[in-house]
Amino acid sequence: MEQDIAITNISLDLLGQSRNFYQYAAALINQSTNQPGKEVTEDSLAYLRTEREYKNLLLVELPNGDWAQTILKLFLFGQFQYLLMEQLIKRGDLQLAAIAEKSLKEVSYHVRWSSEWVIRLGDGTEESHQRMLNALEDLWSYTGEFFMPADYELDLVDVGSLKEIWIKKVNAILLEATLQ
Repeated sequence: MEQDIAITNISLDLLGQSRNFYQYAAALINQSTNQPGKEVTEDSLAYLRTEREYKNLLLVELPNGDWAQTILKLFLFGQFQYLLMEQLIKRGDLQLAAIAEKSLKEVSYHVRWSSEWVIRLGDGTEESHQRMLNALEDLWSYTGEFFMPADYELDLVDVGSLKEIWIKKVNAILLEATLQ
């Protein structure tokens, strides 16, 4: 029950972060277009798009699968999201930095919680270890997309340093979890 509540709270954190980013994006769009009566909202950005207008990482679209896959997906994404938020805080956009700073507090918990589970499952029973290996095999190929920024992200993040740090952090946890 405790873990169900934890993962539900993580989901709520991620939804809240998404809302903050959508609200800010809508404000920026409305500011640049200045078309009264045709304002963009967070809901119109989130829901009134064609499938080609969605710009998210494929990893987050994948079904959760078993507990090992759910945990590893959250861990891989959380490590990336943590580093991304750190970089967004340092950019000149104060609103973006404020959203990233609030998100970073939440993502710190996500990373810590998922890291503990990766270690527990990877270094646990033979079955849990095998499930983590299967999850790693299934999910790893999706992580390269983390480091392929969209055009609008090029000025926001330093992909090279982000990838290098992410690899080190992920490998340290995988090593502790006895996962190759």
